Amino acid sequence: MTADSYDQLAIFSVVAQERSFTHAAAKLGMSQPALSRAMRQLEERLGVRLLARTTRSVSPTEAGEHLLRVVAPRFEEINTELGLLSKFRDRPAGKLRITAGEHSAITILQPVLTKLLPDNPDLNIEIIVDYGLTDIVAEGYDAGVRLGEQVAKDMIAVRIGPDMRMAVVGSPEYFSRHPKPKLPRDLMQHNCINIRLPTYGGIFPWEFEKEGQELKVRVEGQLVFNNIAMRLQAALKGLGLAYMPEDQVQPYVAEGRLIHVLADWCEPFSGYHLYYPSRHQTSPAFTLFRDALRYSG
Repeated sequence: MTADSYDQLAIFSVVAQERSFTHAAAKLGMSQPALSRAMRQLEERLGVRLLARTTRSVSPTEAGEHLLRVVAPRFEEINTELGLLSKFRDRPAGKLRITAGEHSAITILQPVLTKLLPDNPDLNIEIIVDYGLTDIVAEGYDAGVRLGEQVAKDMIAVRIGPDMRMAVVGSPEYFSRHPKPKLPRDLMQHNCINIRLPTYGGIFPWEFEKEGQELKVRVEGQLVFNNIAMRLQAALKGLGLAYMPEDQVQPYVAEGRLIHVLADWCEPFSGYHLYYPSRHQTSPAFTLFRDALRYSG
């Protein structure tokens, strides 16, 4: 059925119920000639007369009454459902799908969700932890969270966290057996806990910078993990040196359970951003979520 057919059926439903071209035209915001023409076209297409017309009135024929009983309830149901859609426009409701790395999900998203969800019971948020550079449009996500330098240029990016630093740490027990590295190249002589991330096509090189000099060191060691918790526990147990987000190890450094080395080679870099493809047609749910995450520091 064509769009014109749907329009003509909708017009017929109004005319048959109003029993007046004048009243129906006013209700639909159409001219009477246009309305009359649409009815003639519908009757010609169906091959049956639907309306009995006189100079004073319009009434459905037997066939018209039958069609009215069929289509009128459908159009009423559609109009009711369209009206219900306003709840998604006027208040935060519905489901949001977000892709993020483990660190940002724990340190940025989780605290915001704790504050946001109790006051918004109709809001549902799904967080998928993924280390790859996900195509959020192709995968059906509303947004993603990545470091500022990883966000594609054609995406809208909203800063949601401060600058970050990485830290190389080891336990006192580990350093009782090994000298502390003074330069990044010294890591080649250490048992380092490697990181496997699909974003980088495999083993992640440890990145350093000092006074404009950038270095990437591909370290070696007995362990490879793809998550933060296991790297941290391995370092705490003296199994090697770990390359970690500084905020994740700072409490253990303060307690003396880990020792921070090469700090002068770990400069700050751009923190996490929420990214999404378009400013248009953002729902109240997404607007609320985005604004709650926005970093103002």
